[in-house]
Amino acid sequence: MTLLNDFKAFILRGNVVDLAVAVVIGAAFKSIIDAFVADIVTPLIAAIGGKQDFSTLHFTINNSIFKYGDLFNQIFSFVIIAAVIFFLVITPLNAMMARAKKEPPADPSEKKCPECLSEIPLDARRCAFCTTQLMTV
Repeated sequence: MTLLNDFKAFILRGNVVDLAVAVVIGAAFKSIIDAFVADIVTPLIAAIGGKQDFSTLHFTINNSIFKYGDLFNQIFSFVIIAAVIFFLVITPLNAMMARAKKEPPADPSEKKCPECLSEIPLDARRCAFCTTQLMTV
């Protein structure tokens, strides 16, 4: 019965549940990003560049067909998806988190010794590590 209890503890551990939720949310978010790229970004690029589907591009060697156009489509799609996620999700989220962080910097209680660069108390007159006499200000 202890093996079953161990398994139950493993499944109900916070990080496993968080990971499961992240995978489900990620899959749902992927469909939104895929639709955005397929329906808006790719046609916009096609309007500027002229061609949006490279899947028909290929070359033949000894009756073997190499469809490099489909690979190019997948690479192009990956780059577009990564750019959309970076510019429309990551950058605004980082800016929002930076604005929300209103924590003032803590007053330093230590300083660096000018000789050995060890951390010493602000009021110290001599370094405990290299015994250099410090100037008091």
